[in-house]
Amino acid sequence: MKRLVLLLLALATPAIANGPQIVSAEAKPGGSGWTVSVTLRHPDTGWDHYADGWEVRSPDGVLFGERPLAHPHVSEQPFTRSLSRVAIPDDVSEVVIRARCNHGDWAQEDFVLKLAR
Repeated sequence: MKRLVLLLLALATPAIANGPQIVSAEAKPGGSGWTVSVTLRHPDTGWDHYADGWEVRSPDGVLFGERPLAHPHVSEQPFTRSLSRVAIPDDVSEVVIRARCNHGDWAQEDFVLKLAR
């Protein structure tokens, strides 16, 4: 009976995700669109588990751009990568940034970035 109770408690406890954490982000307008820079932290262990990308969306979910990350950053934490030529409509005043790892875990919190136009 004690084992059953422990099992039920374990199943009822939310899993702790190993998704990346968005430390900071900035967006700068330019002639060919916005350049979005995102700083991530993730417990990369190598090719078996690493942060593999982030995306920029509107608050209602429209995808504006994706930045794949092609390799682990084990000894470079946190790290910053940019995406240029992101087409964001003039009527959008903020974007939502989501980051993920190659295990399919997403950052526990989306990062909302207000745009300075």
